[in-house]
Amino acid sequence: MLPQSAHPDVARILWAKALRAFADGFVSILLPAYLLALGLAPLEIGTIATATLLGSAAMTLAVGFIAGRAGLRALLIGATVLMFATGLGFAGLTSFWPLLLIASVGTLNPSSGDVSVFAPVEQTLLAHAVGDADRTALFARYSLVGALSGALGTLFASAPELIVARFAVPQVAALQAMFVLYAAIGLAAGLIYRSIAPWRIAGDTAARPALGPSRRIVYRLAALFSVDSFGGGFLVQSILALWLFQRFDLSLTAAANIFFWSNVLTALSYLAAAPIARRIGLINTMVFTHLPANLCLVAIPFATALWSVIGLLLVRSLLSQMDVPTRTSYVMAVVTPPERPAAASVTAVPRSLAAAASPTLAGYLLSLSSFGWPLLAGGAVKIAYDLALLAMFRHVRPPEERRMTTPAAPPRPIPRERHGRTWMR
Repeated sequence: MLPQSAHPDVARILWAKALRAFADGFVSILLPAYLLALGLAPLEIGTIATATLLGSAAMTLAVGFIAGRAGLRALLIGATVLMFATGLGFAGLTSFWPLLLIASVGTLNPSSGDVSVFAPVEQTLLAHAVGDADRTALFARYSLVGALSGALGTLFASAPELIVARFAVPQVAALQAMFVLYAAIGLAAGLIYRSIAPWRIAGDTAARPALGPSRRIVYRLAALFSVDSFGGGFLVQSILALWLFQRFDLSLTAAANIFFWSNVLTALSYLAAAPIARRIGLINTMVFTHLPANLCLVAIPFATALWSVIGLLLVRSLLSQMDVPTRTSYVMAVVTPPERPAAASVTAVPRSLAAAASPTLAGYLLSLSSFGWPLLAGGAVKIAYDLALLAMFRHVRPPEERRMTTPAAPPRPIPRERHGRTWMR
């Protein structure tokens, strides 16, 4: 159920998001398997994975700064064309250097998050397509759709094994068929984007800077979010699994069950984020749900029984991601409408780059001891982020919270342009 103030285009954006998240879910699992089947060395596979992250980050940043000039729908359709070409390129090429080039300019996403050329444009559209009071609830649904669809995509990554067993086709051919499917999903998402209105943000001009009066607050938020992501990089799912294998000699099946329920709780927590934010505010929700989750994280290395570790991990999963929709809603709220595309990309890209730096350090720490130093380090960094965010932004309130605490004249409506005509929300 969408918020009452949501524009009809919102449902179409969520359908396209679901398709993309499903494709990202199976590609993130199949990418290393496919490259290994092609005979590439681990170093070459790591280089391609890094290229996908760096290329996506660079293009996401660029899209954020040109979105107001190029038109939001046009950018989304162009990104789906690139997604189609990326899928066909990986399905048809088998040499390292061509694959590296496609990875650098394509849309593959080897991580669980959505740091891509689509994210800042979709977030901008959603922020404009709903009332301020419903914005956080909408972003919670956006995150929920992505999480559940991505989980289904991850399960679908077993399809090549079934194809090989059932039809006796070569493994490489089965994997290449999945990249063709990835390309087809890109086309399907493009058709959905084509059906939305040709949104433009009123007030944009070619000469207008991408970030204007809100530049300072966006850069401060980007720096803080990067600290949080750097801490999160110490405990990405693969690092947590590796620590469980080392510390408790856990089986792969047991670990998979733990992370399945962890992901389910994370997805469900998105629905609680909006009601909590309405009661205590966006910043308070971001901090006071995140902080206990990080305290759980710091406590995990000191737990000696597996059941207590699992309990702490599940409690953390239920709390740690409520800041995702509230964070996006907050960024969209505290900048002017023309700055939203740039703000979305400037705050998202540094997070991705920062998170890429810490897994290597985490692996090194685990090579020294099975104590759980990466969890301790990641939790400490994230607690520092929580406290800094509260200290720096507790008085910077979004419009809906200012209206609740200080009654005033009705807010000036934001002009919108739809199908070539300006309209007011």
